[in-house]
Amino acid sequence: MEVGILGATGIVGQQFVAQLKDHPWFKLVWVGASQRSKGRRYADATSWKLASPIPSEVGGLRVEAATPGNAPRLVFSALDASVAGDIEEAFAESDHLVVSNARNHRMTPNVPLLIPEVNPDHLSLLKSQRAQGRTGAIVTNPNCSTVILVMALAPLKKFGIQKVLVTTSQAVSGAGYPGTPSLDILGNIIPFIEGEEEKMEAESKKILGEAMDNLVKPHDLIVSAQTTRAPVIDGHTAMISIEFETPPETKEILDALVKFSGKPQAMGLPTAPPQPIVYLDDECRPQPRLDADRGRGMTVSIGRLRPCPVLHHKFIALGHNTIRGAAGAAILNGELMAATGLLD
Repeated sequence: MEVGILGATGIVGQQFVAQLKDHPWFKLVWVGASQRSKGRRYADATSWKLASPIPSEVGGLRVEAATPGNAPRLVFSALDASVAGDIEEAFAESDHLVVSNARNHRMTPNVPLLIPEVNPDHLSLLKSQRAQGRTGAIVTNPNCSTVILVMALAPLKKFGIQKVLVTTSQAVSGAGYPGTPSLDILGNIIPFIEGEEEKMEAESKKILGEAMDNLVKPHDLIVSAQTTRAPVIDGHTAMISIEFETPPETKEILDALVKFSGKPQAMGLPTAPPQPIVYLDDECRPQPRLDADRGRGMTVSIGRLRPCPVLHHKFIALGHNTIRGAAGAAILNGELMAATGLLD
């Protein structure tokens, strides 16, 4: 299937390009960006920041304007939220299927906010979008820190999660490029990321909620988030404490985490890691430099599970913010849609 990328020249757009190289199902044939990049070769229009080289078959593509028309039916959106809303709506109204990394439509009632291992049934919301008379649709993936939190919470949902305290140390790549100035971040922690705490608190409830009657009934857990920017290139770390309805034993929590799997693993989707969650026994793990790339960046690593004297249990979770938290998550969403016939 031919696919395109909206916002292809930015950091997340570049990660989309890298993740789609040699993809067995999807072939990248179209890249869209701002007017200043229109008409230029992709290799000339982008300031490439990844360690891997620009795929030769993509470097020569001409950048198109981010407008519907000659783009493939399936497009992945890495657009900045300042422009994503209207552009993605225009594509959906023009028969395109938009799988978006932007925040603009995440909390729209009939738009799936999807983590394929956690809530694949939320794709049923697409029926409501189609009922509005358009043949296109929008599917979103969560905020990069929300993905890591909810992947860690999902296996424990059966124990009756009631309250969650989470504090993050988030990589600078999450701020895009040029991102946070070096004089602000080097040797420092910045204790504020605009909108991040609110996203984690609201998005988690929607993802863990129940899809019914063309909308989602949010989960009734309470999430209190504090988010910080740390001098790390890739990898968001979350320090998580949980209160349960009926406190499980530590062994029960560990067993649920290591056995967690979902529809992507059962279906053998190309981007799905064989183990979506890996538990590390070393008390000094997980670490961004050592563990962010685990499972080609799609695995969430967890460690230091122990009782919490304030709530019930606490642990550390880590995930790659531009892969599992962005481009890889969206591609996995597209694969799930393809495998279940929703791209036909």
